[in-house]
Amino acid sequence: MPGFRLALANIPCAATPDESAALAQAAIRDASAARADLVCFPESYVPGYRWPNTPLPPADPEFLERAWRSIAAEAARGNIAVILGTERLVDSGLLITALVINRDGSRAGFQDKVQLDPSEEVAYAGGEGRRVFQCDALTFGIAICHEGWRYPESVRWAARRGAQVVFHPHAHVAEPGGYRPMTFADPANTFHEKAALCRAAENTCFFATVNYASAGSPTTSAVIRPDGTVMCYQPYGKAGLLVADVDLSEATGLLAARCKTER
Repeated sequence: MPGFRLALANIPCAATPDESAALAQAAIRDASAARADLVCFPESYVPGYRWPNTPLPPADPEFLERAWRSIAAEAARGNIAVILGTERLVDSGLLITALVINRDGSRAGFQDKVQLDPSEEVAYAGGEGRRVFQCDALTFGIAICHEGWRYPESVRWAARRGAQVVFHPHAHVAEPGGYRPMTFADPANTFHEKAALCRAAENTCFFATVNYASAGSPTTSAVIRPDGTVMCYQPYGKAGLLVADVDLSEATGLLAARCKTER
């Protein structure tokens, strides 16, 4: 089975929705120049995550459509697939979602965030359903932030359906007095990065987690091998692309397939 080059866009929060779209396009160009097959962005990167006590403009479907089209055009120019952390407005409310864009700029579809953190319920509604996507030889799933860390079934579902990589867009910034790690899965840090190791090992798949770049960030972007070991990670708080070549044959999905429950 061929290798696959993925890129994680560990880039800063944008100051405005328009800037988020511009920064996303720049990162796509950089990932294409690095010969990546696919680039994944953090949670809700366009127009930006709705942090508590940090208001964004109301949801704007017309802006989102323009941004998605411009980003899709950049993907087509660079011949690179994109997982764009974004949001979308539906009848039930505003969803956190990931838009998957194919190499030719066409839309493969959305993976909505199904399991919300309680703090998100003020701004967002929960989505429904899960799916897997395809890019060349890669089958992949997406588990967004809270659901990937706290709900193992969100990753297992994709691995049981052939996903060699599960991408984990998230949004995690420093809190006052919080621990500031220097190494991935530091025992003194919170549970979050240890959970990333578990999601890979318990499903025998790659787990690719991507965060915003911010000072004092308690988590960073990383690629975890199917045996639960760290393949690579981005230095904490440092903006840039994390690029990794993964051997898809290592992701057998063996342990996910042996699970006797469908969830």
